[in-house]
Amino acid sequence: MDQETIDTEYDVIVLGTGITECILSGLLSVDGKKVLHIDKQDHYGGESASVTLSQLYDKFKKSPISKEDREAKFGKDRDWNVDLIPKFLMVNGELTNILVHTDVTRYVDFKQVTGSYVFKQGKIYKVPANEYEAISSPLMGIFEKRRMKKFLEWISSYKEDELNTHQGLDLDKNTMEEVYAKFGLGNSTKEFIGHAMALWTNDEYLQQIARPSFERILLYCQSVARYGKSPYLYPMYGLGELPQGFARLSAIYGGTYMLDTPIEEVLYDGEAESKKFKGVKTKLGTFTAPLVIADPTYFPDKCKSTGQKVIRAICVLNHPIPGAGDSDSLQIIIPQSQVNRKNDIYIAVVSAAHNVCSKGHYLAIISTIVETSQPHVELESAFKLLGPIEEKFMGIAEIFEPKEDGSKDNIFLSRSYDASSHFESMTDDVKDIYFRVTGHPLVLKQREDSLQATT
Repeated sequence: MDQETIDTEYDVIVLGTGITECILSGLLSVDGKKVLHIDKQDHYGGESASVTLSQLYDKFKKSPISKEDREAKFGKDRDWNVDLIPKFLMVNGELTNILVHTDVTRYVDFKQVTGSYVFKQGKIYKVPANEYEAISSPLMGIFEKRRMKKFLEWISSYKEDELNTHQGLDLDKNTMEEVYAKFGLGNSTKEFIGHAMALWTNDEYLQQIARPSFERILLYCQSVARYGKSPYLYPMYGLGELPQGFARLSAIYGGTYMLDTPIEEVLYDGEAESKKFKGVKTKLGTFTAPLVIADPTYFPDKCKSTGQKVIRAICVLNHPIPGAGDSDSLQIIIPQSQVNRKNDIYIAVVSAAHNVCSKGHYLAIISTIVETSQPHVELESAFKLLGPIEEKFMGIAEIFEPKEDGSKDNIFLSRSYDASSHFESMTDDVKDIYFRVTGHPLVLKQREDSLQATT
């Protein structure tokens, strides 16, 4: 990029090309802001990138096998797009709404995830996707199925302004435990509703007001109803397509991108406690803006640890997951109580059908919150479900969050990606940063749905 052709003054500077940062860059560009987007890495995605097999070996293995041996075993490097942070999109979730609102669906193709499974007493069971599957599911006995049916009917028919649909329950006063008790649901049913449908990672939600759980279950049911099979979508060629899609959106609206451009110095106006962000100095020159949006790696001194760490294990398989038919993609949730833990374990499975690995291979990515001093041992129950593993890559990441909201110094930082299996917490972060930067909430316009997913 010719330095003389680059403007030096912008409305917003964005550092890092993680999914969070790229969405914000795209949204602000659409709003008419002049955006400069910089990344020290030479590829999109930041911590949430999709990488080739050779990049995966470089990142996780100290003594990788030779290129010839690797290609003989796993096929061409270019066939691999492996997510460093595995997540699926909820069909009716907020990220999908943002994709449709911005028309980024023009640049990214999606495929439906075949099924959602839950672990119970050593086996995996498909989470029912419709009434027929619920009736035939071995997860519940016949009387429990009737109670479950009444519970789901209440969820779907509930109307805020019609008291006769509330069944005497107040979503802002009753706890979720009280809601379950109202319908007489047993422990195993509560477990799969709370963990495989509401997607809570632990049981703390039981003693909290019911509204958040109600909204999560409703989102799950509406997402399943859209296409059937499962509530999840996944982008062809991996999650790395998402930041690239939003980068393209930003560029169309005048955004400028610079990859492989480390920050040499952050510039400030003012003194000590009152100093505000002014700009950045790079090898391509000095660029100014009244505010910056960045991932935690650019301002580590302005972030704090949440006290949690996530362990992720990327497993390469040459066979489908045992007990799930020949599914080309699925999610497995291992509820914490089933394996004497405090947090659930998630397994996201994708395959060559998604153009993320070579033909005949599958990727199973396990993630959970670390609870002990031997985190790899915590994943044993998940490894057992996968069958023989050809190759395994493991990493641990600390979860960081900003110390302040950015209003003092105009430095607005995103949160690290958590262990959850979906993007809802990330889109909450996007909406929160957008509000702090612009002063008004993100309003997603109603428009004709352009999302098409292959099954």
